[in-house]
Amino acid sequence: MPGVRYYDIRHVQGQSTHIDIDNGVCESAASSFFDHAVIRALSRNGWGIITIDNFQELQEGEIATLVDRAASISAICGEDISLSPPLRGSVDVPPLEEDPRDVSLGEKTAILLDLERSARIPGIMNTRVNYIERFENVGFRDSTGYENRYEICRSGFGVMAVAARNGTLQMGYERRHTIRGLNIRHQQDLAREAAERALSLLDARPARGGTMRAVLDPELAGVFAHEAVGHASEADLVQEGNSVLAGKIGERIGNPVVTIVDDPSLPEFGFEPFDAEGSATGRTEIIRKGVLAGFLHSRETLAAVGNGRAGHARAMAGEPPLVRMSNTFIEAGESTRDEILAECGNGILLKGSRGGQVDPGRGVFQFNAEYGYLIEDGECTTMVRDVSLSGEILRTLFSIRLCGNEVRMHQGYCGKGGQSVPVSDGAPYTLLDDAVVGGSGDS
Repeated sequence: MPGVRYYDIRHVQGQSTHIDIDNGVCESAASSFFDHAVIRALSRNGWGIITIDNFQELQEGEIATLVDRAASISAICGEDISLSPPLRGSVDVPPLEEDPRDVSLGEKTAILLDLERSARIPGIMNTRVNYIERFENVGFRDSTGYENRYEICRSGFGVMAVAARNGTLQMGYERRHTIRGLNIRHQQDLAREAAERALSLLDARPARGGTMRAVLDPELAGVFAHEAVGHASEADLVQEGNSVLAGKIGERIGNPVVTIVDDPSLPEFGFEPFDAEGSATGRTEIIRKGVLAGFLHSRETLAAVGNGRAGHARAMAGEPPLVRMSNTFIEAGESTRDEILAECGNGILLKGSRGGQVDPGRGVFQFNAEYGYLIEDGECTTMVRDVSLSGEILRTLFSIRLCGNEVRMHQGYCGKGGQSVPVSDGAPYTLLDDAVVGGSGDS
């Protein structure tokens, strides 16, 4: 393979199951198999990448032919790329508490139908439950002779309930995802909680906007950690000049109570024992006590940008790796929830997340909370809806005054570059001074 400085092969095969139930009707329930490989070859002209479906173990001569084909594609790039030294090793995959493969598709569907029925309480006009389960057997090898492999199962469900009254619609939603196996048994209380919240939101009043003290619950504070800080710390964006954090390593960018971490080795939904480049995973402190400490890296970005560690290259099956988050969270502080509410005095508690947007280059964000409560004299009082949080990333980091003493993680999927990967994000209850709160109520 003349001219090839390095190559690697990532092979992912497995099985995926989807079940969708809408208003008591099972719309789909099916399993499918997949088998994809990505071959990357690095020459002096940059990366050449090819993907192969229905990949099988190949003879060395066949592999050499494929690597040469990938290298020939790199000739169009004309980019000299360096890689940081490999960081070898892996962590153990947590064992399954219940293997979903031992439960038939019919039994899973019956459990989910019962879950959906639990959300159909009086006042609810629409319900929907979806379930996804994915087994992956991941193999990695590279031109140094290094090989590693792991098998993992990810599964999860979401339940949605829509309430209606006099032309007004409100939605309650709950989701749970895990790497521990089947997680749909005994979840009826969660389904009812989603339905009851939808009904409560019909009676909630629209929030009034303004600048005020705000307490973020662990879900919304985790969204801030992920969207506003995590994306801005991805070193490919830093390298491209699309991050407000570029050039600020070692600078204080937030209150000393703030430490934000990304750690793929934690047994959360974003877990990976090694990344898509074969690098060992581990803890990266993005912000340490208010000071920018490091970025998230692939081997390529670590060589180009520095400050941090490799182990954050992730990829969907059949796709090339990108610098990605995994399990991103604000570390716990010392305050209890009640102490945070008391310190807030008068303000608002924002709970849950209904999406939003962030521009890591300009350093601004806007997130929609699912709902909230007014805080009056340190106590939660009136429920409010149609409420959001917006601001500048760096200013908000300085406005974090207190962090609670318990971190709670929430699971989901993160999109970037056309790829979606499993992640977790979380935080303790977090108090902000001078938060910019948006609302649809009268000002």
